[in-house]
Amino acid sequence: MQMLAAASVAGFSLNHAFAADASKEGDKTAVKAPNNPYELPAFGNVSLMHYTDCHAQLLPIYFREPNVNLGIGSMKGAVPHLVGEHFLKKYGIEAGTLDAHAFTYLDYVEAAKKYGKVGGFAHLKTLVDQVRAQRPGSLLLDGGDTWQGSWTSLKTNAQDMVDAQLALGVDVMTAHWEMTFGADRVKEIVEKDFAGKIDFVAQNIFSNDFDERVFEPFVIKEINGIPVGIIGQAFPYTPVANPRHMVADWSFGIRDADMQQAVDDARGKGAKVIIVLSHNGMDVDLKMASKVTGIDAIMGGHTHDGVFQPVVVENAGGKTLVTNAGSNGKFLGVLDLDVKDGKVADFRYKLLPVFSNLLEANKDMQTLIDKIREPYQKELAEELAVCDDVLYRRGNFNGTFDQLICDALMEGLDAPLAFSPGFRWGTSVLPGQPITFEHVADQTAITYGTVTRNEMTGETVKNILEDVADNLFNADPYYQQGGDMVRVGGLKFSFDPTAKMGERVSDMELDGKPLDAKKTYPVAGWASVQEEVPKNKQIWEVVADYLRDKKTIGKIELNTPKLKNVDGNEGLA
Repeated sequence: MQMLAAASVAGFSLNHAFAADASKEGDKTAVKAPNNPYELPAFGNVSLMHYTDCHAQLLPIYFREPNVNLGIGSMKGAVPHLVGEHFLKKYGIEAGTLDAHAFTYLDYVEAAKKYGKVGGFAHLKTLVDQVRAQRPGSLLLDGGDTWQGSWTSLKTNAQDMVDAQLALGVDVMTAHWEMTFGADRVKEIVEKDFAGKIDFVAQNIFSNDFDERVFEPFVIKEINGIPVGIIGQAFPYTPVANPRHMVADWSFGIRDADMQQAVDDARGKGAKVIIVLSHNGMDVDLKMASKVTGIDAIMGGHTHDGVFQPVVVENAGGKTLVTNAGSNGKFLGVLDLDVKDGKVADFRYKLLPVFSNLLEANKDMQTLIDKIREPYQKELAEELAVCDDVLYRRGNFNGTFDQLICDALMEGLDAPLAFSPGFRWGTSVLPGQPITFEHVADQTAITYGTVTRNEMTGETVKNILEDVADNLFNADPYYQQGGDMVRVGGLKFSFDPTAKMGERVSDMELDGKPLDAKKTYPVAGWASVQEEVPKNKQIWEVVADYLRDKKTIGKIELNTPKLKNVDGNEGLA
């Protein structure tokens, strides 16, 4: 942070708010505290709120944090690659508390029953309004991955989330999964729905023909008389991680030099504070903060990391704060800056968990949500099956819901091997809780969800695994694309995240036999980024049919690789 006089983090514990067990869903009387636990002491003269990666979750949900989030090389043992007890130790959080539940997977099922669901736009709206009342002039920043991730967003072509953003009071946003609705739809929303209401900023999206920026790189907003520049950084690898044909005329990239120019331009136009609203991912943001000067804070997303306190990064021009605000509407970050003599002198930061049992639903927002959901309610509420295990997605190598998807693919497409993308979005389901069609849609609702059955050689299978592994575990963050390792059904293998490209995957076996590099195998999958895909069912149809047939799912046996050279890694439970 430029001329940072003191780096301090002020917070408070929410644990006193739960004086009694809140296991009965919706029983707010059991969890109300005498004082408002969301009453943050005011500080400074510039305040910004930040949420990111909500993935179109309008209602309160369950969401389990990962038990595997490995850091490799310089990131080993560093934020955000800390899980479970390691996370608690880093921040001095007591086990069994609300903070421990909000930020880790520890004792997840029992804690979730006790503390209830998280997020929900009606509850988030209440919190945003409370913070705004405490901090007049504060801005609300949306880090992207807002329009995609639910059945209603898919069916309404993202209009549900656009309307919800406007009702929430978003001031500025950037993007990633928004692009999977296509360039024309993105431009339509920005130019019509958002016009004069929400600033859509992305300094790193350029046209292929004239190499000109497609969107404004930044906006300058005045907060209590202080000009604040907010620069957008969309996900740099959108045309690689998602279908290129959906944004065929645009190029992306990290573009450090362009970012530096945007910072200089914003300051040249009078900005005294520079905030980067980023969808790079935490590791990439940390590296960018070390290279680009003049940024006071990077408020980041993409990797879904709930970062308890900002990381302060030194660079040639001073210091930069780097934060990441989790996912699924589970958190609201509040950054308070004390700006003196045109420079940031001090700050306070708190990442607030959004617990629906502690926050009344805003009536107007709830009415909007009910209206959005009404045409789809019967379909969403269909109960497909029940599972004895907790269903979740997050984790570097697999999750129980991903395993269920792989099992459904292998059975539904009659294939001995399945690939499912390592997406980090998707809600959790508690043991014994009915698995509804909505839960399936939460894991699968994308605009390119067609299932595939391809013939692949053993060599091709290995190359795919190695390629995805390098996207996740490359020692240079600028070559990481975020997300997790592709989920694999049927295939057993060993994995060394510390090895070089092409050498991480070994000991591959299928049905107890070594995978033959020259032999061809049927492989089921979904979410192909190719423009031309053979007509087939959608993934949510395959998974829903599988669950309807099974009706009851027992304990799920995760198919995860045998890990090598990870002893002592604090990103492993």
